[in-house]
Amino acid sequence: MAIIRPWRAWRYNSHLTQQMGELISPPFDVVSEKQQRALYQFPFNSIHLSVPQGEGAAAAAHAAQTLQLWKDDQVLVQDEQPGIYVYYQYFQLPGREKTYCRKGFIAFIKAYFWEEQEVLRHEDTIPTAVNGRIALLEATQLNASPTHGLYSDPDHLLESFMDQSMEDPLYQAEDYQGVRDVLSVIRDEKIIRQFVEVLGSKKVILADGHHRYEASLVYRRQCMEHNPHHTGQEGYNFHLMYLTNTESDDLQILPTHRLVGPLSSMSQAEILEKTARYFHVIPVENACDIPEIILGKPWAFGLLIAEECYKIRLKEEVFPALNWPLHDIVKQLDTVVLHYFFIEKVLGIPHEAQRDSPVLNYERNFAQCLYKVTTHEAYMALITNGVSIEQVKQICYSGHIMPQKSTYFYPKAICGFVFGSIHENEI
Repeated sequence: MAIIRPWRAWRYNSHLTQQMGELISPPFDVVSEKQQRALYQFPFNSIHLSVPQGEGAAAAAHAAQTLQLWKDDQVLVQDEQPGIYVYYQYFQLPGREKTYCRKGFIAFIKAYFWEEQEVLRHEDTIPTAVNGRIALLEATQLNASPTHGLYSDPDHLLESFMDQSMEDPLYQAEDYQGVRDVLSVIRDEKIIRQFVEVLGSKKVILADGHHRYEASLVYRRQCMEHNPHHTGQEGYNFHLMYLTNTESDDLQILPTHRLVGPLSSMSQAEILEKTARYFHVIPVENACDIPEIILGKPWAFGLLIAEECYKIRLKEEVFPALNWPLHDIVKQLDTVVLHYFFIEKVLGIPHEAQRDSPVLNYERNFAQCLYKVTTHEAYMALITNGVSIEQVKQICYSGHIMPQKSTYFYPKAICGFVFGSIHENEI
């Protein structure tokens, strides 16, 4: 079962929240350097706590100093009563008229170790990114933004409580994604107990924020080892999470495309020749049509290289050659097929080197992929389909994980609406 608890959020002082757009920021794993430079110009923007200026320990120390200064000057004030914070995100997707609303709530959840099988990860992490998050958590004792978790509630038992709370929002803002974010709070103990009971019978899938969650686990283990009086109720045992229902129609997973840097050892002709050994290769006249051409087709991808564009689809007869030691349901994933047959077999980047390869980069935006290839910022782009929530659930519940960057849950939960302290005197 997943243990959650209400909490006393640190929030921006009410006199600042009229300019909420100057305070919110993207989470650390998606904020670009250009966005960082722009946001650093706002003295109270949450970026100063989530992605502080500087490197390593110096950056973490700078964030801790900033946090203490903001508390002292009442830039941030802590709510007097604990609550569960309801968080709705209203958004649209290109080519669709519907306005979506992803409904969820933010609470502290016990930082379960992976082996406990209560919080399930669906993809692997990058060690260097985790290390930076650990240093920041240790220095600030603060979860600057919530990670994103999923629970299954087919009966939508909590939705009416959240809708009622949203009738009196604390504040709202339009974020960097063009999404309208709205926050409210539930402080009624009887209603909060409903949330605790529903989650108490569920496992949680970690949708987004693997590095931040991993940092909480490492920090929790370190604190346990150094605390002979450990009880399990200390602040370091908990982690801030935004929880949404997998049964909602408004839960959206977008594809994450692959960008490939210069390959001095292979020409374009050689790449296409090797590709044809494993894939059906079909030229596409208009590159902008690729997302629609491959949509819904298993093991189909777009290949943008130089001035040319191709649809490539794996030859079914070569699939049995996929000999990575993975469960069958994981092998079926488009991203696994792409990484095995194209990135390893065609490009020659072995499985164990792909995780940290300087040649591989990831990009959600198709237009950016096209732009970077045509301007030679990237040598090629591999356009993918998104995975379904059913695939994510099936793999997580089976105890397996996907390759990194297999999913992009959209939209991202922003930083700056609420901050969660794990400091013993504050939690």
